[in-house]
Amino acid sequence: MRKTALFVGLIFSVVVIGPAVSWAEDFLGAPLMPEGKTVVKTKKRLEMLTSASHDEVVGFYEKALKDKEDIKFRDWADATYIEDDSNRQWHSITISKEPREGMTLIVIMKDNWTWIIGTLVLRYIGVFVVLLCLFAGMTLYGAILSRTSKQEAPAK
Repeated sequence: MRKTALFVGLIFSVVVIGPAVSWAEDFLGAPLMPEGKTVVKTKKRLEMLTSASHDEVVGFYEKALKDKEDIKFRDWADATYIEDDSNRQWHSITISKEPREGMTLIVIMKDNWTWIIGTLVLRYIGVFVVLLCLFAGMTLYGAILSRTSKQEAPAK
């Protein structure tokens, strides 16, 4: 009986505690390139250098993030930008195309509230600007129509 209870307790511990343990190294839930050298690490930003080429780093992140939803890869002239459009703790991973000290620079940024609130405020203001333009156009068109159309006298 004791062996069965111990075995069930062990299995239960692995099932409950196992998912909480992270086996791979990460920053804010974003995977880190193995054998990378950390240059700057704060609560909001991680910069690291790796001896792998730009294409190898992009391949690593494509493989590591392939099953994740709402991830967008953007290929810019000077970097590859990986953006998360969901609710993960990290917002972006930038992989530089220009070598720094002969190595590839990777920058992982935390999602920040300034960007989120700024985007929402711009959208909120944008809606009212569009509505104001529509209102002004309709008012002008109504004034033109009322002046150009004939008014008939009411029938007696």
